[in-house]
Amino acid sequence: MRILVACERSGVVRDAFLARGHDAVSCDLVASEVDGPHVIGDALELARSGRWGMMIAFPPCTHLAVSGARWFPAKRADGRQQRALQFVRDLMSAPIPKIAIENPISIISSQIRKPDQIIQPWQHGHGETKATCLWLKNLPLLTPTDIVDGREQRVWKLGPSPTRAMERSRTFTGIADAMVSQWG
Repeated sequence: MRILVACERSGVVRDAFLARGHDAVSCDLVASEVDGPHVIGDALELARSGRWGMMIAFPPCTHLAVSGARWFPAKRADGRQQRALQFVRDLMSAPIPKIAIENPISIISSQIRKPDQIIQPWQHGHGETKATCLWLKNLPLLTPTDIVDGREQRVWKLGPSPTRAMERSRTFTGIADAMVSQWG
């Protein structure tokens, strides 16, 4: 299956699908952190090309996540939030048979629609908490693969750094493996 992994720079999800024989390509506005099939460019342009059987998209949460709600008034006033929501709507309506949109708890739930599922890393082999919403089109809910103890909020507690946003957005390998085994 041809899979577009939109807005992914880490290569974690792309590489999980590649390892199981899928034709997967990641796309982001910046280069991938690791070698592999990656397009630097507009994810919507690729999504609308009609070449894909599935898309897993990780739209930036900067203007959407409720963890940054105190900045919402300014983001609404200057249009950043509406542009971010429109990007999500455009991804959801791409001409691709199977779509998963991933984001943390965010205003997507109140402005577009509720997520189909909320998953946690501890359901897929990582002893951490990080509520992750999935909006799905023609894909089943993910079933937990390895429930573990040690539910720590490591990602939420990361201190300020130039790479903080990137580290917070990185997909856990156990979740990527669940996506491949259950959706691929």
